[in-house]
Amino acid sequence: MCPFQAEPRIRAETVHAETSGMPILSGHVRRGSFYPDAVSHFASLVTQRLTPVGFRYRQFASSFRSISFIIHGIELILLGDNRNRQFLDTKALARLASVPLFARRPMVGSVSGMHASPHRGSSVEFAEYRRYVPGDDLRRLDWRAYGRTDRYYVKEFEADTNLRLCLVVDTSGSMNFGSGDVTKIEYARRLAGSLAYLAVQQGDAVGLTCMGSQIVRTLPPRRTPSHLRGLNDVLEHTSPEGETGLVERLHEFAETTRGRALVVIVSDLFVDTGGLREAFEHLRFRKHDVSVFHLLDPQEVSFDFRRPTRFVDLEGGVSMFADPSEILDRYQQAMVNYLSEMQSLVLETGVDYHRCSLEKDYEQALFEFLVRRNTGRNGR
Repeated sequence: MCPFQAEPRIRAETVHAETSGMPILSGHVRRGSFYPDAVSHFASLVTQRLTPVGFRYRQFASSFRSISFIIHGIELILLGDNRNRQFLDTKALARLASVPLFARRPMVGSVSGMHASPHRGSSVEFAEYRRYVPGDDLRRLDWRAYGRTDRYYVKEFEADTNLRLCLVVDTSGSMNFGSGDVTKIEYARRLAGSLAYLAVQQGDAVGLTCMGSQIVRTLPPRRTPSHLRGLNDVLEHTSPEGETGLVERLHEFAETTRGRALVVIVSDLFVDTGGLREAFEHLRFRKHDVSVFHLLDPQEVSFDFRRPTRFVDLEGGVSMFADPSEILDRYQQAMVNYLSEMQSLVLETGVDYHRCSLEKDYEQALFEFLVRRNTGRNGR
């Protein structure tokens, strides 16, 4: 019996693309209850569809570069979330899934995965030779090396594991600002929600921490579809308010988060750069792989105001009436100094830094983030 309670209709449509005229799969399914074997059922359908052109399902994830798979309205159902999330675009998620999410540093996970581990294990990637010591598994002896050197050597291989993605979203009052159609918190929801989906769909665990003056809400990392639905609920109902306590809360987060994790911070970073440096160093000392999405509104950078304006502090409520022409030069110089200090800070602390203007498409920002992590992967 079909786990969707209605047979999905899979059809292939020929698309005139610049590359080859490979088919794009689009699926339509009635909304129904989610069953644990929904993914395997869909995998069998994809296998049947792709077998004539020589693909196996195991090649499904790696074939995005030659074939574009756009699954309309089916991905979120497969992951147990059939609600209409305004901050999630299934077409964008399908395109972003062509680039896997990798960690730049070795991770310590709970199950086998696709990320480097500091420990030795069993995989296809050779690590090094080691002298045999009594108690080693005799099956790992390299008899060819013994024949050449008359000594016993054991072959060691890299271990692959899953990662824990910890999303840290700033929910202070300044995140409610946006001079255009999108506010900072809406942009943050799109970034965090998309990264959470991409992590879960490749078998990694994802958690969420919302912090303002205090830590508002924390969800520990898990990799189940039901957990993803709860995480999206928290993102959807989170509202920015109050003063920022990002530096103090990052120190608290570093002390309470055990084990290595990929920590992605989404914030406007309107804090003292000296304190932020110490917080980043604290996270790195705990062996976390730290990434930052620095959200800035275009008006915050250009200060494009033409007439006397009343400026209101979104975190403290203090207002100030000023003529922009009198403070423009000093404001722009202060912004240049701030961005220069931020650039030096992330270079010295080794943080993966991404400055995002709210005018920039969030999908493009995520694509650049994923590609940089693929091209910048280091060893164990």
